[in-house]
Amino acid sequence: MKIIRIILCLFIVAFFCGAASAQKSFVKDADNSYSEAKFFEAIELYKKAYSKEKNKAVKAEILFQLGECYFNTVDPKQAEKWYQKAIKAKFPDPIAVLRLAEVYKAMGNYPQAIVEFNNYKALNPSDKRGEDGVVSSEMAQKWIDEPTRYVVLPETQLNSKQYEFSPTYADKKNNTLIFTSTREGSAGKTIDVTLGESFSDIYETKRDKNGKWSTPAPIGGEVNSVANEGAACVDSKGRTMFFTRCGVEKNKDMPCKIYTAVKKGNAWTEITLLELSPDSITVGHPAITKDGNSLFFTASHMEGGFGGRDIWMSTYEKKAKVWTTPVNLGSSINTEKDEMFPFIHENGTLYFSSTGHMGMGGLDIFKAEKTGEKWGKVENLKYPINSAGDDYGIVFEGTKDRGFLTSNRDGSMGGDDIFSFVLPPLIFVLQGTITDVETKKPINQATIKLIGSDGTSAEVTTDASGTYIFGDKGNDRYIKSNTTYELTVSAKDYLNAKGKETTVGVTESTTFIKDFALQTTKKKEIAFPEVLYDLAKFTLRPESHDSLDFLYQTLIDNPTIVIELNSHTDSRGGQKPNQILSENRAKSCVTYLVSKGIAADRMLAKGYGKDQLLISDAEIAKLKSNEEKEAAHQKNRRTRFKVIRSDYVPVGGFPEEKTTSETPKETKDEAVEEEIEEDEE
Repeated sequence: MKIIRIILCLFIVAFFCGAASAQKSFVKDADNSYSEAKFFEAIELYKKAYSKEKNKAVKAEILFQLGECYFNTVDPKQAEKWYQKAIKAKFPDPIAVLRLAEVYKAMGNYPQAIVEFNNYKALNPSDKRGEDGVVSSEMAQKWIDEPTRYVVLPETQLNSKQYEFSPTYADKKNNTLIFTSTREGSAGKTIDVTLGESFSDIYETKRDKNGKWSTPAPIGGEVNSVANEGAACVDSKGRTMFFTRCGVEKNKDMPCKIYTAVKKGNAWTEITLLELSPDSITVGHPAITKDGNSLFFTASHMEGGFGGRDIWMSTYEKKAKVWTTPVNLGSSINTEKDEMFPFIHENGTLYFSSTGHMGMGGLDIFKAEKTGEKWGKVENLKYPINSAGDDYGIVFEGTKDRGFLTSNRDGSMGGDDIFSFVLPPLIFVLQGTITDVETKKPINQATIKLIGSDGTSAEVTTDASGTYIFGDKGNDRYIKSNTTYELTVSAKDYLNAKGKETTVGVTESTTFIKDFALQTTKKKEIAFPEVLYDLAKFTLRPESHDSLDFLYQTLIDNPTIVIELNSHTDSRGGQKPNQILSENRAKSCVTYLVSKGIAADRMLAKGYGKDQLLISDAEIAKLKSNEEKEAAHQKNRRTRFKVIRSDYVPVGGFPEEKTTSETPKETKDEAVEEEIEEDEE
């Protein structure tokens, strides 16, 4: 049996079961036990009633009620068995098929759950629970296949074979944790017939410097009693506790109420009932805001609610020293089913558990935001915060992405258990290798400068293998979430290279690989994307602009270099015309780059005519087709550059370095055309 079902039943005033119309007293006795949430007792009575009953219709009802008992004790295997028997016995209400679907869903058998939800849809198409069940089961399977980054683990230091639930922090430093447990040693010495366990009490544990929790012990003072206590919270000062107490009077369960206690020394005393509801209404699961001015809680079937158990809020009037009339959080939060166990994060986000919003099975944990005076944007926390079982009672450790929750998922020790959760930090690493673009050899002692959009900067150098890495930085890391980085790579006798990497939108830990191949400046002629000219012309073709833009960026990335920009013709034509043509082609390139903003004194235009052919006439003559020969001539008509100095400083010095690169403004060809007259052969 799982305690969340009992908690739900403690919030019930009365329940009428379908088999109650039978005349036999043992059936009536079973119904009475069921209505009082004494499920184990009801199971035995229903089995006895079944063995005595002759009427097939009544027997089918009894089989269904046995399924209900096991469903409420969260024994899905047995519930599955008895629901199937009820369906086979022709129990007339399609609810048995719906329950069977819900059992499969609670076991995490989503494919079979979808089958049964569809069967229920066919039997009762007007009930949206069938379609909702299909959608939520498909959604749950997807969440399992694509889990969030949270890590959820059972807190074995705190759990026992009994029930532990609703943990909450109880001191300013979040090193004291209180929670509810039915373990042996409770103040109530007898067994709660509803729970089948000891009466629940509030326990305390403390965390030492090594992060280990002490052996839990009952809190000191007057909070724990012969009744059931639990689902507590403590104000931010650690002085006032709000807790739930479900009383027992003359062997009869009384409505749960919220009480306060004041801490004096190590004891909680001065127990006071909070008047939040009529005497007949059950309330519990308090959650206090950090400022202590608003109290959220669960109320069952209170006037103004939406059906089941709703979340309400009361504010504290400091002058009058009273809590105001509670206000329902509205239909965005509350449904016709159950919303329970609220928690208010320090950032104002509401966390709660619900069976009414679409989830994975049982109670799921949700969060919601407040806009103005209304709550909305309800969001399921998905797997693994949620599971096919019941998940509730979440609490965060201050503003950190970690805390505790309660669950009866696989991995619990017996009953409902406390699980810790943490969102591991995203780990980003940026690394790569720097090599010579031509020799492919690694470059030692190359410098890689990193500038982040968050204003951070760092530098590392390569080792003998040409490798660099931006990894951890003591207790910090170089690469952060939601940040874009610009990299500049430099090395002696090499042109600089630049790159960019970003973690914006990256939701998984990632190692980014960014390799760079650098061009040596010692080379006599450095190639760049081909600058094309028509035969016997020096006017730049439109497609040549992209080539020169590449050279422009090289000059921007290497602000201290001065280059010779040289141009060559093919072998056709006379020496003098080709010399003039090549000089004008080089000047065309320089003029274009000047129009883009490059200083003229950083470039020397040089024409070599047809003196430095890449492919000789003899080699061209051996080519078979005219197309191949023309292509060879085109290669000879080339423009290249070489670095002639690396110590350039502009008049007035360099401007201050910016963290983000700027895209150069585009210019038109008219600037080139105005400065150079075309000189054709």
